[in-house]
Amino acid sequence: MRIALGLQYDGSPYSGWQSQLSLNTVQDKLEGAITRFVGDSSSDAIVRVTTAGRTDAGVHALGQVVHFDVTVKRDDWSWVRGINSFLPDSIVVNWAMPVSEEFSARFSANERTYIYALHAGPYRSPMATSRAGYLMMPADKWLDVPAMQAAREYLIGEHDFSSFRSSECQSKTPIKTIYSIEIFSAQPWLYFKIRGNAFLHHMVRNLVGTFLMIGTGKQSTQWMSEVLAAKDRRVAAPTFAPDGLYLAKIAYPDEFAIPQPRLENSWLPPVLFKDSFRP
Repeated sequence: MRIALGLQYDGSPYSGWQSQLSLNTVQDKLEGAITRFVGDSSSDAIVRVTTAGRTDAGVHALGQVVHFDVTVKRDDWSWVRGINSFLPDSIVVNWAMPVSEEFSARFSANERTYIYALHAGPYRSPMATSRAGYLMMPADKWLDVPAMQAAREYLIGEHDFSSFRSSECQSKTPIKTIYSIEIFSAQPWLYFKIRGNAFLHHMVRNLVGTFLMIGTGKQSTQWMSEVLAAKDRRVAAPTFAPDGLYLAKIAYPDEFAIPQPRLENSWLPPVLFKDSFRP
């Protein structure tokens, strides 16, 4: 039987999603919890999961999706309640359901949405530590939001995003498609919502850093076009902090009937979770 799960997690305590020898990853905690709940005394094997996207250290998830294969049967609520009983408070299963063997949390996904939350001002907010990125700037100044909104137009569509690709990226191609980029300003908060078919390693954080170079007036709107055309990571802004990055939603073909993420569980403003919003 193949089971799919919807997850949310605070990524700040972990070394990212992917399993490591330290066992301090979201994947390790989840696989351990599933294995304990299944409780198959006849096998010492760990139940392995396949994920929609491997988040980096410090990155959070509001709508992560995974699947795994088991021989035992439980009803949907039992999977949720049982696995959660073995998980730390920073990770939670929101839903569980049986799916066909044709479903893959990774390969069946056709769209991904990320949100980046930024706090900007003369001093940090201790309430936002590990929950949002931070940009120091004078209290009487604010980012040039219209310039950033104009710059986003260069990124919409299918492009070679090599300028925003980490040197450690394992994607077979740098060509990805961005469907929309929305920017919501509510000083001292700024939010980016980026939706695309797939993303390169560090791509969203590199985009955010580049947007902020424009928003702070260090670069022009046109610079975004020049960075994209260069296809050279060295010309873009430094990778921005992971703290404010949220994997918000994974979309699948309707035939799989995958539930929507429980976005209302987040501290982020509800406007971000509309299908579209205007700044």
